[in-house]
Amino acid sequence: MDDSAPLPDAALGIDAELAERALSRIRWRLLPWLGLLYIASFLDRVNISFAKLTMDPAIGISEAAYAFAAGVFFVGYFLFEVPSNLILARVGARRWIARILVTWGLVSAATAFVSGPGEFIAMRFVLGLAEAGFFPGILLYLTYWFPAAERARVVGLFMVAVPLASVIGSPVSGALLAIGAPHGARGPLALQGWQWLLLLEGLPAVALGLLCLSILPDTPREARWLAPAQRDWLLARLARERAAVARLSRPSWRAVFAHPAVWILSLIYFCVVLGLYGLGFWLPTLIGRFGVGLTHIGWIAACPPLCGTLFMVWWARRSDRRRERVGHLILPALLGFLGFVAAGHAHSLAALIASLCVAAMGIYGALPVFWTFPSALLSGTALAAGIAVINSLGNLAGYLGPQAVGWASRNGDSGPALVLLGLVMLLGALLAAIVGTRLRGPDR
Repeated sequence: MDDSAPLPDAALGIDAELAERALSRIRWRLLPWLGLLYIASFLDRVNISFAKLTMDPAIGISEAAYAFAAGVFFVGYFLFEVPSNLILARVGARRWIARILVTWGLVSAATAFVSGPGEFIAMRFVLGLAEAGFFPGILLYLTYWFPAAERARVVGLFMVAVPLASVIGSPVSGALLAIGAPHGARGPLALQGWQWLLLLEGLPAVALGLLCLSILPDTPREARWLAPAQRDWLLARLARERAAVARLSRPSWRAVFAHPAVWILSLIYFCVVLGLYGLGFWLPTLIGRFGVGLTHIGWIAACPPLCGTLFMVWWARRSDRRRERVGHLILPALLGFLGFVAAGHAHSLAALIASLCVAAMGIYGALPVFWTFPSALLSGTALAAGIAVINSLGNLAGYLGPQAVGWASRNGDSGPALVLLGLVMLLGALLAAIVGTRLRGPDR
Protein backbone atom coordinates (compact mmCIF):
# COMPACT_ATOMS: atom_id res chain seq x y z
CA MET A 1 0.00 0.00 0.00
CA ASP A 2 1.13 3.54 -0.77
CA ASP A 3 1.16 6.09 2.04
CA SER A 4 -0.92 8.44 -0.08
CA ALA A 5 -3.79 5.99 -0.49
CA PRO A 6 -7.15 7.21 0.81
CA LEU A 7 -8.26 6.00 4.21
CA PRO A 8 -10.51 2.93 4.30
CA ASP A 9 -14.21 3.54 4.80
CA ALA A 10 -14.11 1.94 8.25
CA ALA A 11 -11.55 4.50 9.44
CA LEU A 12 -13.95 7.27 8.38
CA GLY A 13 -16.93 5.77 10.19
CA ILE A 14 -18.64 4.54 7.00
CA ASP A 15 -21.04 1.63 7.32
CA ALA A 16 -19.33 -1.28 5.54
CA GLU A 17 -22.67 -2.95 4.89
CA LEU A 18 -23.99 0.17 3.14
CA ALA A 19 -20.88 0.29 0.95
CA GLU A 20 -21.14 -3.36 -0.02
CA ARG A 21 -24.85 -3.06 -0.81
CA ALA A 22 -24.12 -0.10 -3.05
CA LEU A 23 -21.32 -1.89 -4.91
CA SER A 24 -23.36 -5.07 -5.26
CA ARG A 25 -26.27 -3.15 -6.75
CA ILE A 26 -23.97 -1.37 -9.21
CA ARG A 27 -22.32 -4.64 -10.24
CA TRP A 28 -25.65 -6.30 -10.99
CA ARG A 29 -27.02 -3.25 -12.77
CA LEU A 30 -24.06 -2.39 -15.00
CA LEU A 31 -21.74 -5.35 -15.54
CA PRO A 32 -24.14 -7.76 -17.30
CA TRP A 33 -25.13 -5.03 -19.75
CA LEU A 34 -21.58 -3.80 -20.35
CA GLY A 35 -20.42 -7.39 -20.75
CA LEU A 36 -23.10 -8.00 -23.38
CA LEU A 37 -21.88 -4.93 -25.29
CA TYR A 38 -18.31 -6.20 -25.16
CA ILE A 39 -19.35 -9.65 -26.39
CA ALA A 40 -20.86 -7.95 -29.44
CA SER A 41 -17.70 -5.87 -29.88
CA PHE A 42 -15.22 -8.71 -29.66
CA LEU A 43 -17.35 -11.01 -31.80
CA ASP A 44 -17.60 -8.46 -34.60
CA ARG A 45 -13.87 -7.89 -34.38
CA VAL A 46 -12.72 -11.50 -34.76
CA ASN A 47 -15.57 -13.30 -36.53
CA ILE A 48 -13.63 -12.97 -39.76
CA SER A 49 -11.40 -15.77 -38.44
CA PHE A 50 -14.35 -18.08 -39.15
CA ALA A 51 -15.55 -16.24 -42.26
CA LYS A 52 -12.05 -16.73 -43.69
CA LEU A 53 -12.58 -20.47 -43.94
CA THR A 54 -15.01 -20.07 -46.88
CA MET A 55 -14.66 -16.38 -47.78
CA ASP A 56 -11.15 -16.78 -49.20
CA PRO A 57 -12.19 -18.66 -52.36
CA ALA A 58 -15.45 -16.68 -52.65
CA ILE A 59 -13.85 -13.22 -53.03
CA GLY A 60 -10.33 -14.26 -54.00
CA ILE A 61 -8.46 -13.17 -50.88
CA SER A 62 -5.00 -14.60 -50.21
CA GLU A 63 -3.47 -15.51 -46.85
CA ALA A 64 -1.35 -12.35 -46.96
CA ALA A 65 -4.33 -10.15 -47.82
CA TYR A 66 -6.35 -11.72 -45.00
CA ALA A 67 -3.56 -11.06 -42.49
CA PHE A 68 -3.36 -7.43 -43.64
CA ALA A 69 -7.14 -6.99 -43.48
CA ALA A 70 -7.32 -8.55 -40.00
CA GLY A 71 -4.71 -6.11 -38.78
CA VAL A 72 -5.73 -2.93 -40.63
CA PHE A 73 -8.76 -2.71 -38.31
CA PHE A 74 -6.35 -1.61 -35.60
CA VAL A 75 -4.88 1.18 -37.73
CA GLY A 76 -8.26 2.90 -37.87
CA TYR A 77 -8.76 2.04 -34.23
CA PHE A 78 -5.41 3.63 -33.33
CA LEU A 79 -6.07 6.86 -35.23
CA PHE A 80 -9.38 7.67 -33.54
CA GLU A 81 -8.88 6.16 -30.08
CA VAL A 82 -7.69 9.19 -28.09
CA PRO A 83 -10.11 11.69 -29.72
CA SER A 84 -12.97 9.25 -29.10
CA ASN A 85 -12.24 8.90 -25.38
CA LEU A 86 -11.88 12.66 -24.94
CA ILE A 87 -15.25 13.14 -26.64
CA LEU A 88 -16.78 10.55 -24.30
CA ALA A 89 -15.42 12.40 -21.26
CA ARG A 90 -17.02 15.59 -22.62
CA VAL A 91 -20.43 14.44 -23.90
CA GLY A 92 -21.04 11.51 -21.53
CA ALA A 93 -20.79 7.75 -21.80
CA ARG A 94 -24.42 7.03 -22.61
CA ARG A 95 -24.65 8.90 -25.90
CA TRP A 96 -21.11 8.22 -27.09
CA ILE A 97 -21.13 4.48 -26.40
CA ALA A 98 -24.50 4.27 -28.18
CA ARG A 99 -23.00 6.05 -31.22
CA ILE A 100 -20.06 3.66 -31.30
CA LEU A 101 -22.26 0.57 -31.17
CA VAL A 102 -24.63 1.71 -33.91
CA THR A 103 -21.90 2.70 -36.37
CA TRP A 104 -19.73 -0.37 -35.88
CA GLY A 105 -22.76 -2.69 -36.14
CA LEU A 106 -23.74 -1.17 -39.48
CA VAL A 107 -20.18 -1.39 -40.83
CA SER A 108 -19.71 -4.97 -39.63
CA ALA A 109 -22.96 -6.10 -41.23
CA ALA A 110 -22.15 -4.28 -44.48
CA THR A 111 -18.89 -6.24 -44.73
CA ALA A 112 -21.04 -9.23 -45.74
CA PHE A 113 -21.48 -7.62 -49.16
CA VAL A 114 -17.84 -6.99 -50.15
CA SER A 115 -16.84 -8.48 -53.49
CA GLY A 116 -13.04 -8.42 -53.43
CA PRO A 117 -9.91 -8.04 -51.28
CA GLY A 118 -9.76 -4.24 -51.71
CA GLU A 119 -13.32 -3.72 -50.47
CA PHE A 120 -12.74 -6.15 -47.58
CA ILE A 121 -9.60 -4.32 -46.44
CA ALA A 122 -11.36 -0.94 -46.68
CA MET A 123 -14.32 -2.13 -44.59
CA ARG A 124 -12.00 -3.47 -41.92
CA PHE A 125 -10.27 -0.10 -41.71
CA VAL A 126 -13.62 1.72 -41.40
CA LEU A 127 -14.74 -0.77 -38.74
CA GLY A 128 -11.69 0.20 -36.68
CA LEU A 129 -12.62 3.89 -36.98
CA ALA A 130 -16.20 3.13 -35.94
CA GLU A 131 -15.28 1.02 -32.89
CA ALA A 132 -12.41 3.22 -31.67
CA GLY A 133 -12.93 4.36 -28.10
CA PHE A 134 -15.36 1.64 -27.04
CA PHE A 135 -13.09 -0.44 -24.79
CA PRO A 136 -11.15 2.47 -23.21
CA GLY A 137 -14.46 4.29 -22.89
CA ILE A 138 -15.92 1.42 -20.86
CA LEU A 139 -12.79 1.28 -18.69
CA LEU A 140 -13.07 5.01 -18.04
CA TYR A 141 -16.78 4.59 -17.32
CA LEU A 142 -16.03 1.91 -14.69
CA THR A 143 -13.76 4.35 -12.82
CA TYR A 144 -16.85 6.58 -12.40
CA TRP A 145 -18.57 3.79 -10.47
CA PHE A 146 -16.03 1.60 -8.62
CA PRO A 147 -13.30 2.41 -6.07
CA ALA A 148 -9.71 1.36 -6.84
CA ALA A 149 -9.77 -1.66 -4.50
CA GLU A 150 -12.63 -3.15 -6.55
CA ARG A 151 -11.30 -2.55 -10.03
CA ALA A 152 -9.35 -5.73 -10.81
CA ARG A 153 -12.37 -7.81 -9.83
CA VAL A 154 -14.77 -5.57 -11.74
CA VAL A 155 -12.62 -5.33 -14.86
CA GLY A 156 -12.16 -9.09 -14.66
CA LEU A 157 -15.93 -9.64 -14.54
CA PHE A 158 -16.40 -7.22 -17.43
CA MET A 159 -13.64 -8.76 -19.50
CA VAL A 160 -15.10 -12.23 -19.07
CA ALA A 161 -16.98 -11.05 -22.15
CA VAL A 162 -13.80 -11.50 -24.24
CA PRO A 163 -13.42 -15.27 -23.79
CA LEU A 164 -17.19 -15.65 -23.43
CA ALA A 165 -17.60 -14.10 -26.89
CA SER A 166 -15.44 -16.91 -28.22
CA VAL A 167 -17.16 -19.58 -26.12
CA ILE A 168 -20.55 -18.50 -27.46
CA GLY A 169 -19.48 -17.16 -30.82
CA SER A 170 -17.31 -20.05 -31.96
CA PRO A 171 -20.09 -22.67 -32.15
CA VAL A 172 -22.58 -20.10 -33.51
CA SER A 173 -20.10 -18.89 -36.14
CA GLY A 174 -19.34 -22.47 -37.17
CA ALA A 175 -23.05 -23.18 -37.55
CA LEU A 176 -23.72 -20.00 -39.54
CA LEU A 177 -20.75 -20.70 -41.75
CA ALA A 178 -22.16 -24.12 -42.60
CA ILE A 179 -25.28 -22.55 -44.14
CA GLY A 180 -23.46 -22.03 -47.42
CA ALA A 181 -21.64 -25.36 -47.36
CA PRO A 182 -20.77 -27.63 -49.00
CA HIS A 183 -18.49 -26.43 -51.75
CA GLY A 184 -19.60 -22.80 -51.57
CA ALA A 185 -23.24 -23.60 -52.32
CA ARG A 186 -25.45 -20.55 -51.82
CA GLY A 187 -27.78 -20.46 -48.83
CA PRO A 188 -31.11 -18.67 -48.21
CA LEU A 189 -31.62 -15.29 -49.96
CA ALA A 190 -28.64 -16.11 -52.18
CA LEU A 191 -26.18 -15.39 -49.37
CA GLN A 192 -23.29 -17.70 -48.55
CA GLY A 193 -22.52 -18.86 -45.04
CA TRP A 194 -19.75 -16.31 -44.43
CA GLN A 195 -22.15 -13.53 -45.46
CA TRP A 196 -24.84 -14.71 -43.05
CA LEU A 197 -22.20 -14.90 -40.33
CA LEU A 198 -21.09 -11.26 -40.77
CA LEU A 199 -24.63 -9.95 -41.24
CA LEU A 200 -26.31 -11.71 -38.30
CA GLU A 201 -23.44 -11.02 -35.91
CA GLY A 202 -23.24 -7.32 -36.87
CA LEU A 203 -26.84 -6.14 -36.64
CA PRO A 204 -27.34 -6.90 -32.89
CA ALA A 205 -24.80 -4.15 -32.08
CA VAL A 206 -27.14 -1.58 -33.68
CA ALA A 207 -30.04 -2.66 -31.46
CA LEU A 208 -27.85 -2.70 -28.36
CA GLY A 209 -26.59 0.80 -29.14
CA LEU A 210 -30.11 2.20 -29.32
CA LEU A 211 -30.97 0.52 -26.02
CA CYS A 212 -27.95 2.16 -24.35
CA LEU A 213 -29.72 5.51 -24.59
CA SER A 214 -32.34 4.35 -22.09
CA ILE A 215 -30.29 1.93 -19.95
CA LEU A 216 -26.91 3.55 -19.18
CA PRO A 217 -26.71 6.44 -16.67
CA ASP A 218 -23.68 8.68 -17.25
CA THR A 219 -22.58 8.84 -13.57
CA PRO A 220 -23.82 7.71 -10.15
CA ARG A 221 -25.60 11.08 -9.78
CA GLU A 222 -28.11 9.98 -12.44
CA ALA A 223 -28.62 6.45 -11.03
CA ARG A 224 -32.13 6.53 -9.59
CA TRP A 225 -31.77 2.91 -8.54
CA LEU A 226 -29.14 3.89 -5.92
CA ALA A 227 -30.38 4.98 -2.49
CA PRO A 228 -29.34 8.54 -1.56
CA ALA A 229 -27.03 7.28 1.20
CA GLN A 230 -25.37 4.83 -1.22
CA ARG A 231 -24.93 7.55 -3.84
CA ASP A 232 -23.43 9.98 -1.34
CA TRP A 233 -20.98 7.38 -0.02
CA LEU A 234 -19.81 6.41 -3.50
CA LEU A 235 -19.34 9.97 -4.74
CA ALA A 236 -17.36 10.89 -1.59
CA ARG A 237 -15.19 7.75 -1.82
CA LEU A 238 -14.34 8.31 -5.48
CA ALA A 239 -13.59 12.00 -4.85
CA ARG A 240 -11.10 11.06 -2.09
CA GLU A 241 -9.35 8.59 -4.40
CA ARG A 242 -9.12 11.07 -7.27
CA ALA A 243 -7.62 13.63 -4.90
CA ALA A 244 -5.03 11.09 -3.70
CA VAL A 245 -4.00 10.23 -7.27
CA ALA A 246 -3.86 13.92 -8.22
CA ARG A 247 -1.36 14.55 -5.41
CA LEU A 248 0.93 11.94 -6.96
CA SER A 249 0.63 13.08 -10.56
CA ARG A 250 -1.07 16.09 -12.17
CA PRO A 251 -0.54 15.74 -15.93
CA SER A 252 -2.93 17.32 -18.40
CA TRP A 253 -4.20 15.14 -21.21
CA ARG A 254 -1.49 16.56 -23.46
CA ALA A 255 1.23 15.81 -20.89
CA VAL A 256 0.10 12.17 -20.84
CA PHE A 257 2.13 11.60 -24.02
CA ALA A 258 5.31 12.51 -22.10
CA HIS A 259 4.44 10.41 -19.03
CA PRO A 260 7.02 7.53 -18.89
CA ALA A 261 4.65 5.08 -17.21
CA VAL A 262 2.12 5.49 -20.00
CA TRP A 263 4.66 4.31 -22.59
CA ILE A 264 5.87 1.45 -20.40
CA LEU A 265 2.32 0.26 -19.79
CA SER A 266 1.60 0.57 -23.51
CA LEU A 267 4.50 -1.76 -24.29
CA ILE A 268 3.41 -4.33 -21.69
CA TYR A 269 -0.14 -4.21 -23.04
CA PHE A 270 1.21 -4.57 -26.58
CA CYS A 271 2.80 -7.89 -25.58
CA VAL A 272 -0.41 -9.27 -24.07
CA VAL A 273 -2.59 -8.09 -26.98
CA LEU A 274 -0.21 -9.63 -29.51
CA GLY A 275 -0.86 -12.99 -27.86
CA LEU A 276 -4.62 -12.34 -27.66
CA TYR A 277 -5.15 -11.50 -31.33
CA GLY A 278 -2.40 -13.69 -32.70
CA LEU A 279 -4.37 -16.57 -31.22
CA GLY A 280 -7.87 -15.20 -31.84
CA PHE A 281 -7.50 -14.54 -35.57
CA TRP A 282 -5.80 -17.87 -36.37
CA LEU A 283 -7.25 -20.43 -33.93
CA PRO A 284 -9.89 -21.81 -36.35
CA THR A 285 -7.23 -22.14 -39.06
CA LEU A 286 -4.87 -23.97 -36.68
CA ILE A 287 -7.64 -26.42 -35.76
CA GLY A 288 -8.72 -26.85 -39.38
CA ARG A 289 -5.23 -28.03 -40.34
CA PHE A 290 -5.98 -31.24 -38.42
CA GLY A 291 -8.85 -32.01 -40.82
CA VAL A 292 -11.66 -30.97 -38.47
CA GLY A 293 -15.05 -30.11 -40.04
CA LEU A 294 -16.54 -26.60 -39.96
CA THR A 295 -19.14 -27.24 -37.24
CA HIS A 296 -16.69 -29.06 -34.97
CA ILE A 297 -14.06 -26.34 -35.34
CA GLY A 298 -16.40 -23.94 -33.55
CA TRP A 299 -16.85 -26.20 -30.53
CA ILE A 300 -13.15 -27.03 -30.24
CA ALA A 301 -12.17 -23.36 -30.59
CA ALA A 302 -14.35 -22.56 -27.57
CA CYS A 303 -12.13 -24.58 -25.20
CA PRO A 304 -9.18 -22.15 -24.71
CA PRO A 305 -11.38 -19.09 -24.02
CA LEU A 306 -13.54 -21.13 -21.64
CA CYS A 307 -10.46 -22.01 -19.59
CA GLY A 308 -9.38 -18.38 -19.79
CA THR A 309 -12.77 -17.22 -18.47
CA LEU A 310 -12.63 -19.34 -15.34
CA PHE A 311 -9.04 -18.41 -14.58
CA MET A 312 -9.60 -14.69 -15.22
CA VAL A 313 -12.42 -14.37 -12.68
CA TRP A 314 -10.51 -16.22 -9.97
CA TRP A 315 -7.23 -14.43 -10.62
CA ALA A 316 -8.74 -10.92 -10.60
CA ARG A 317 -10.54 -11.60 -7.31
CA ARG A 318 -7.29 -12.93 -5.85
CA SER A 319 -5.46 -9.75 -6.87
CA ASP A 320 -8.10 -7.53 -5.23
CA ARG A 321 -8.20 -9.66 -2.09
CA ARG A 322 -4.44 -9.50 -1.65
CA ARG A 323 -4.19 -5.91 -2.93
CA GLU A 324 -1.20 -6.93 -5.01
CA ARG A 325 -0.87 -6.10 -8.70
CA VAL A 326 2.66 -6.55 -10.07
CA GLY A 327 3.05 -10.25 -9.27
CA HIS A 328 -0.49 -10.89 -10.47
CA LEU A 329 0.52 -9.41 -13.82
CA ILE A 330 3.87 -11.19 -14.14
CA LEU A 331 2.68 -14.72 -13.36
CA PRO A 332 -0.08 -15.00 -15.99
CA ALA A 333 2.26 -13.52 -18.60
CA LEU A 334 4.69 -16.33 -17.81
CA LEU A 335 1.84 -18.81 -18.05
CA GLY A 336 1.06 -17.46 -21.53
CA PHE A 337 4.72 -17.92 -22.50
CA LEU A 338 4.74 -21.56 -21.37
CA GLY A 339 1.42 -22.35 -23.06
CA PHE A 340 2.40 -20.90 -26.43
CA VAL A 341 5.82 -22.58 -26.46
CA ALA A 342 4.21 -25.94 -25.61
CA ALA A 343 1.64 -25.39 -28.38
CA GLY A 344 4.43 -24.66 -30.82
CA HIS A 345 5.84 -28.13 -30.20
CA ALA A 346 2.47 -29.96 -30.17
CA HIS A 347 2.00 -32.71 -32.78
CA SER A 348 -1.61 -33.65 -32.07
CA LEU A 349 -4.86 -31.71 -31.85
CA ALA A 350 -5.34 -32.67 -28.18
CA ALA A 351 -1.85 -31.43 -27.24
CA LEU A 352 -2.36 -28.22 -29.22
CA ILE A 353 -5.68 -27.39 -27.54
CA ALA A 354 -4.40 -28.27 -24.05
CA SER A 355 -1.40 -26.00 -24.53
CA LEU A 356 -3.51 -23.17 -25.93
CA CYS A 357 -5.84 -23.48 -22.93
CA VAL A 358 -2.83 -22.73 -20.72
CA ALA A 359 -1.84 -19.82 -22.98
CA ALA A 360 -5.39 -18.44 -22.87
CA MET A 361 -5.39 -18.60 -19.06
CA GLY A 362 -2.23 -16.48 -19.08
CA ILE A 363 -3.56 -13.92 -21.56
CA TYR A 364 -6.96 -13.45 -19.94
CA GLY A 365 -5.55 -13.58 -16.41
CA ALA A 366 -3.21 -10.67 -17.16
CA LEU A 367 -5.82 -8.34 -18.67
CA PRO A 368 -7.96 -7.25 -15.68
CA VAL A 369 -4.95 -6.82 -13.40
CA PHE A 370 -3.17 -4.73 -16.00
CA TRP A 371 -6.03 -2.26 -16.24
CA THR A 372 -5.80 -1.35 -12.54
CA PHE A 373 -2.55 0.55 -13.22
CA PRO A 374 -3.73 3.58 -15.27
CA SER A 375 -6.26 4.75 -12.64
CA ALA A 376 -3.55 4.43 -9.95
CA LEU A 377 -1.37 6.87 -11.90
CA LEU A 378 -3.73 9.35 -13.55
CA SER A 379 -7.02 11.11 -12.88
CA GLY A 380 -9.61 13.28 -14.61
CA THR A 381 -9.10 14.13 -18.28
CA ALA A 382 -5.56 12.76 -18.09
CA LEU A 383 -6.99 9.37 -17.13
CA ALA A 384 -9.35 9.43 -20.12
CA ALA A 385 -6.45 10.25 -22.43
CA GLY A 386 -4.05 7.83 -20.71
CA ILE A 387 -6.38 4.84 -21.01
CA ALA A 388 -6.96 5.67 -24.67
CA VAL A 389 -3.24 6.08 -25.41
CA ILE A 390 -2.32 2.80 -23.71
CA ASN A 391 -5.15 0.93 -25.40
CA SER A 392 -4.48 2.39 -28.86
CA LEU A 393 -0.72 1.80 -28.75
CA GLY A 394 -1.18 -1.65 -27.26
CA ASN A 395 -3.77 -2.54 -29.86
CA LEU A 396 -1.29 -1.91 -32.64
CA ALA A 397 -0.37 -5.48 -31.72
CA GLY A 398 -3.73 -6.37 -33.23
CA TYR A 399 -2.31 -5.12 -36.53
CA LEU A 400 1.03 -6.90 -36.17
CA GLY A 401 -0.16 -10.09 -34.46
CA PRO A 402 -2.13 -11.65 -37.34
CA GLN A 403 0.60 -10.70 -39.80
CA ALA A 404 3.34 -12.08 -37.55
CA VAL A 405 1.49 -15.39 -37.25
CA GLY A 406 0.85 -15.45 -41.00
CA TRP A 407 4.49 -14.69 -41.80
CA ALA A 408 5.88 -17.24 -39.34
CA SER A 409 3.44 -19.88 -40.65
CA ARG A 410 4.12 -19.19 -44.34
CA ASN A 411 5.58 -22.69 -44.85
CA GLY A 412 2.51 -24.37 -43.39
CA ASP A 413 4.13 -24.94 -39.99
CA SER A 414 2.46 -22.98 -37.18
CA GLY A 415 5.07 -23.99 -34.58
CA PRO A 416 7.43 -21.00 -35.06
CA ALA A 417 4.48 -18.58 -34.95
CA LEU A 418 3.24 -19.96 -31.64
CA VAL A 419 6.72 -19.87 -30.12
CA LEU A 420 7.03 -16.26 -31.29
CA LEU A 421 3.80 -15.38 -29.45
CA GLY A 422 5.20 -17.07 -26.36
CA LEU A 423 8.43 -15.06 -26.48
CA VAL A 424 6.42 -11.83 -26.74
CA MET A 425 4.46 -12.82 -23.62
CA LEU A 426 7.78 -13.48 -21.87
CA LEU A 427 8.92 -9.98 -22.82
CA GLY A 428 5.76 -8.58 -21.22
CA ALA A 429 6.50 -10.47 -18.02
CA LEU A 430 10.07 -9.17 -17.93
CA LEU A 431 8.94 -5.57 -18.47
CA ALA A 432 6.39 -5.88 -15.68
CA ALA A 433 9.07 -7.31 -13.37
CA ILE A 434 11.52 -4.52 -14.18
CA VAL A 435 9.22 -1.53 -13.89
CA GLY A 436 6.27 -2.79 -11.86
CA THR A 437 7.62 -1.90 -8.45
CA ARG A 438 8.28 1.67 -9.62
CA LEU A 439 4.66 2.31 -10.59
CA ARG A 440 3.28 4.29 -7.69
CA GLY A 441 -0.35 4.24 -6.74
CA PRO A 442 -2.88 3.04 -4.16
CA ASP A 443 -2.19 -0.59 -5.08
CA ARG A 444 1.06 -2.09 -6.34
